[in-house]
Amino acid sequence: MNKNISYTDVSGFNDCKKLYARAAYFFIFFLMMAFHVQGQGDSVSANKNAQSRERKTIPYTLPWDDMPIDLSFIYKSEKPAGKHGYLKVKADKFVFEDGTEARFWGTNFNSAQIFPPHEHSNKVAKRLAKVGINIVRLHQMDAEWSTPNIFQFNKGENKPNTQSFDPESLDRLDYLIYCLKQEGIYIYMDLLTYRRFKTGDDVEAADQLGDAAKPYSTYNRKLIELQKQFNYHLWTHINPYTKLAYKDDPAIVLTEVTNENDLWTQAVALEPYRSELEKTYRSWAAKKKIRIDKDKVQFNNHQKDINITNFFVDITKAYYREMIQHMREIGVKIPIAGTNWTRNAAHLSAQLEGDFTDSHTYTAGGAGWRDRDGEFGNKPNIGSTNNLLPVLAFYRVQGKPFFISEWDNPWPNEWRAESSVFLAAAGSFQGWGGFAIHTYRYSADENVDMIGKPITGGSIGGIYYRGGVFDTFNDPAKFGLFYHAALIMRRGDVRPAEKTVNIKWDNPFAVSGKALLLAAEKHRVESILPGMPPGGDKLVTADATVVNVEGGEVLSDTYELYRNLNRRIGWIDSPNSKVVYGFVGENGILSLTDFKVDVKTDFATIAISSLTNDPIKRSTNMLLTAIGRAENTGSLYNDNRTKQLNPGQGPIQIDIIEATIQIKTDKKNLRVMSINPQGFITGYIPSTYKEGVFSFEIGKEFQSMYYLIQSL
Repeated sequence: MNKNISYTDVSGFNDCKKLYARAAYFFIFFLMMAFHVQGQGDSVSANKNAQSRERKTIPYTLPWDDMPIDLSFIYKSEKPAGKHGYLKVKADKFVFEDGTEARFWGTNFNSAQIFPPHEHSNKVAKRLAKVGINIVRLHQMDAEWSTPNIFQFNKGENKPNTQSFDPESLDRLDYLIYCLKQEGIYIYMDLLTYRRFKTGDDVEAADQLGDAAKPYSTYNRKLIELQKQFNYHLWTHINPYTKLAYKDDPAIVLTEVTNENDLWTQAVALEPYRSELEKTYRSWAAKKKIRIDKDKVQFNNHQKDINITNFFVDITKAYYREMIQHMREIGVKIPIAGTNWTRNAAHLSAQLEGDFTDSHTYTAGGAGWRDRDGEFGNKPNIGSTNNLLPVLAFYRVQGKPFFISEWDNPWPNEWRAESSVFLAAAGSFQGWGGFAIHTYRYSADENVDMIGKPITGGSIGGIYYRGGVFDTFNDPAKFGLFYHAALIMRRGDVRPAEKTVNIKWDNPFAVSGKALLLAAEKHRVESILPGMPPGGDKLVTADATVVNVEGGEVLSDTYELYRNLNRRIGWIDSPNSKVVYGFVGENGILSLTDFKVDVKTDFATIAISSLTNDPIKRSTNMLLTAIGRAENTGSLYNDNRTKQLNPGQGPIQIDIIEATIQIKTDKKNLRVMSINPQGFITGYIPSTYKEGVFSFEIGKEFQSMYYLIQSL
């Protein structure tokens, strides 16, 4: 269905672009030949790409300690965090004690970013509030590779165990939580994530255990007792700045037992842990009168042996129950999840032991995240059925609240501007509890003026993609759209779906199904596990067709969300927020309700949101953001832009988005102001008002990515 979209022919414009590209190519080729430049291949194409971008970009680096526009006034009634009481679960919603429904839009703080100096915490908390973030997940604070971490503030001393917290680290963590709380920002508290157990912890084969001792930490008694000890010390710790123990602070709202930890995909091979699991398995089988042979149990054969999978489910549930009960005995009152990824339907059933389900999802654009050699995936999601939503919809189980504690479309994928507002709109449509992008930052460096600041050695903890790929704090293509994403998710600008589709998962090994394709963009989607009575409007099997994929388009049952896979465009059309995204420059005029856009730039996301309680057609204060590609100055890539040859340096360059905007409104005295990274008005965009339509063009003069539209 595309009745709200009209198209014009832009083939001539595209032909001109091709001619210019060829001319640029030959110019650079002969220039390089003249200077005897070696290794033309990748570098020639990369320089051609960079010079072409140079003609259409402007520098726009977001400051680390501020944002150009401050929207915290919209959320001022939510300060401090915790004012509504403890977070609770009510049916499939997160609700505070006073009855206020909780909706979260947030980010992760990783490793050292959790322990910054006090002044840094003050500035960053205020920055997050300005952009609309209201939850931060504290992730990897137990990681050995981080400096600081919860156990050790500085590197040097070889501490014998991981059974005490460093006082300086703890002080910085306390103050960060205090600052976030004052700004109305809640905390998702991680527990076991990357802890490296030591010989002094009295664990066997400590030198061979990996991060969090996965998966042995889900069943080994010693490792479980060490987790309980950690949890007790953390939750009962009194924050001197809030005067509350963590367990008694309503600003801390969510937690999970363990991060990305499971028996299905993480090998059980290390002795004596493997033999311990086999002994438990044989005892379990005997109680259930299941006969197993005397040969060594091969736990990696779980897909061929349903008994092993059922055993995995039972001991995983027992682990969650024990850990959750222990935290309840300590006095932890908030919702607790088991882990935050699901490997199959059987593993998903184990997550029902927790108060909510949680998931992690990423899109790498085909080939994966940037690796040691600089190669990465660079496909857009706009024309794909695999756009993060199918996998998320699988994790959402009927009757449980759902939170996404990690998601990302990492740099240097050049199409990542399509992701932030799309996910926020989908979350609001589905009634999910919230999102936290992975990640804000791994470090607390200041005055960084480029995306993905290179890390010496190119990696963190031996992982190359941690070396800058996931830092989003100054990425205009993702973080730059958080103003709108936060409004859409927190304010509920996109209405909930009118109908619910239940997808029945009978196969315990299932991880996906045909029914998930495009379904979450059409209706509310919930997974139904064995023994669970369906409560939706329609029950389908995993291989059923909910949306005709061959049709190439999907329209939500509220008529507010639309995506055309063939034309590679999408839109969000709600009264208070409107967005067009994708390859909009190839599709002519896009007409939404009271809003029309004619974009000349090939790829872009253009979002407009009312900053008042009135819809856009009556608003006297609106924010318009126009962003497409964003990249560092001097960055170099190969011909297909699937290998990074040089990450470049600051300042960050953004595409100039050229478009004509028309807003149907009864406000005759509106003006459009271009806003630079420091928040200055760089100019007033010429505009007209005629017969109830306010019109203006962006991209010709006073170029920016942010435009405030306000009445005089």
